[in-house]
Amino acid sequence: MTKATFLTQPRIMTAKSADIYRMVMPDHTCPYGLKALDLLKRKGFTVDDHWLTTREETDAFKAEHSVQTTPQIFIGGRRIGGHDDLRRYLGLSVTDPKATSYQPVIALFSMTALMALAASLAVFGTPFTIRAGEWFIAFSMCILAMLKLQNVEKFATMFLNYDLLARRWLPYGRIYPFAEGLAGVLMVAGAFNWLSIPVALVIGAIGTASVFKAVYIDKRELKCACVGGDSNVPLGFVSLTENVMMIAMALWMLFGPHSSSAAM
Repeated sequence: MTKATFLTQPRIMTAKSADIYRMVMPDHTCPYGLKALDLLKRKGFTVDDHWLTTREETDAFKAEHSVQTTPQIFIGGRRIGGHDDLRRYLGLSVTDPKATSYQPVIALFSMTALMALAASLAVFGTPFTIRAGEWFIAFSMCILAMLKLQNVEKFATMFLNYDLLARRWLPYGRIYPFAEGLAGVLMVAGAFNWLSIPVALVIGAIGTASVFKAVYIDKRELKCACVGGDSNVPLGFVSLTENVMMIAMALWMLFGPHSSSAAM
């Protein structure tokens, strides 16, 4: 670390030397500054790390270089910019926060599948049981409900874009996450089937019809509310799968064999 001295007169540098100016204050250390510093070092740069330790010093630096943010990286005496600019300079990808992403869905279903296999192993001594398949769907319902419950109002607002019942009866959008979570918990326990089965059938059937109409009949391009109100997952296959899984689970519990805990 060196005291922040502004590059009004750039020093002679090699192609693999860099200067970084980042905020390091008693109550705040810039996380993007740490990420940029780590990236430079991993790419083999010799880094002169300049700390901006006060608000006044930070503001003076921004004014000196006509920039709005820190950190700022200089390579070979030329200003590259901030963390994302550095990634572009190094030929690395930069995540677009508004871009469509299936990563949350992949992470969710991967974890619920592993949870189901682990629970089956703990209870039955083998991960590969019919009960593991049931738990996978029930765990997925619980986690999907939890994501919606983080911000019920935001979910309900997004839900209004396509759900047929919510558009006619607004409280349904706020009720839905609780109903899904309740059905999921009861299905995990295998208890009160008289309640969990009709709840899953009703919300699953309405959801399936709503998504199918919005996406495949009306051809609308919407964001899916299935993983909460902050997602960038497009409405379509994922939400349809969520609802079909609920219907399938309810029908299985209603008509399936009673020996559901037996190994496959």
